Amino acid sequence: MPTLIEHAEMVVTMDADRREIRDGAIYFVDNAIVWVGATADLPPHLRDTADTIINAHGKIILPGFVNTHHHFYQTLTRAIPAAQDAVLFDWLKTLYPIWAELTPDDIFVSTQLALTELLLSGCTTSSDHHYLWPNGSRLDDQFAAAETIGSRFHGARGSMSLGESDGGLPPDRVVEQEPAILRDSQRLVEAYHDPGRYAMRRVVIAPCSPFSVTQNLMRESARLARSFGDEMNVHLHTHLAETQDEEAFCMAQFGYRPSDYAQHVEWVGDDVWHAHCVHLSEADISLFAHTCTGVAHCPTSNMRLASGIAPVKNMVAAGVPVGLGVDGSASNDSSHMMNEVRQAMLLQRVLGDPAAMTARGALELATLGGARVLGRDDIGVLAAGYAADIIAFDLNQIGFAGGRVHDPVAALVFCHAVDVDFVFVNGKQLVENGRPLHIDLPMLIERHNTAAQLLLQRA
Repeated sequence: MPTLIEHAEMVVTMDADRREIRDGAIYFVDNAIVWVGATADLPPHLRDTADTIINAHGKIILPGFVNTHHHFYQTLTRAIPAAQDAVLFDWLKTLYPIWAELTPDDIFVSTQLALTELLLSGCTTSSDHHYLWPNGSRLDDQFAAAETIGSRFHGARGSMSLGESDGGLPPDRVVEQEPAILRDSQRLVEAYHDPGRYAMRRVVIAPCSPFSVTQNLMRESARLARSFGDEMNVHLHTHLAETQDEEAFCMAQFGYRPSDYAQHVEWVGDDVWHAHCVHLSEADISLFAHTCTGVAHCPTSNMRLASGIAPVKNMVAAGVPVGLGVDGSASNDSSHMMNEVRQAMLLQRVLGDPAAMTARGALELATLGGARVLGRDDIGVLAAGYAADIIAFDLNQIGFAGGRVHDPVAALVFCHAVDVDFVFVNGKQLVENGRPLHIDLPMLIERHNTAAQLLLQRA
């Protein structure tokens, strides 16, 4: 269906010229953008053929945000008192016994809630790293839930195989046997992975972390993903270099620092991205830049767990692909992409350089950067031939007063993190006037809160 959005206060394209178009317009047909430019320059035949025309006066329009790291199930364990003031390893040990009680219904409802929360903050594509599969739960549950929301979804089939009795961090009851992990990973790629342009769902092979899987699983996972060939474009994802405790673990267990360990087990390349990468040396950054290995930067989670400040300025300068991730909603404890954009800008400045991250640089991480990290060349940009993933924020809010006059793009990041006004994903409108169109939000929240309460009771 031909749709025209016109008279936007600003269209931030993220195209090759980084155009920011005042009084901008976007014309798209079905799921693909056909034309972007100033409303005054709109070809008359496009207006004449539009079935739907939206007046976006007072709104700023951007490409949909891309979330490169999350754990949807953790929305069920936000703000658990015993885990509020812990570093990563203690935080995990507190929560593992609770997560061991997850059910397929828990996975379904938490996926629905996280994707809806992300959508309302401007996220149209999200990867989720799920690595516990108790009580019959499967990645299939997440794909089914994502279908009900309408967001693009990269489901990362996580895993843990190194339990406490073998020197790992997680309790033995939440780990799996490695042959079963690899069989299920292959099944999921064959059942769900769509390598095509504008794909709505892809599968990622994603052992959890150096302290929860063996070297063998890391290597075999990488070989499995690459066995599908370049046309399938199956990517790899894990946590890496998040804390100094992890570095000490890797040295003691494997004899390598985390990034050297990644290289040792064949986990560098343009089909790989790592979450966090807080503790990287200049040599590590050079390795990632040279190999086009991606990074999911999770500023709020890194602050929340006192993990440190990732050297994003240096990564970006070196050419490392960097995107943003809200991370798990028990270590953030939010799934708000616009807030993550703001945090990414501010955190890079803390060490004393006010130019370390600009507002536009942070927005680029959330759009173009995230698309590159996920291996996508069809999202993250508003230009002809790209997916019609379009978000709009209303600038007629008190928090933008003044800032909107001077620089509406920077104001969106500097002033305050707000929810979207409308969202299109793959050409379909999913949010209108700040409300999701395809799900009963109060009912979803109630179902989710009930599930969270029952989960804690079972644990």
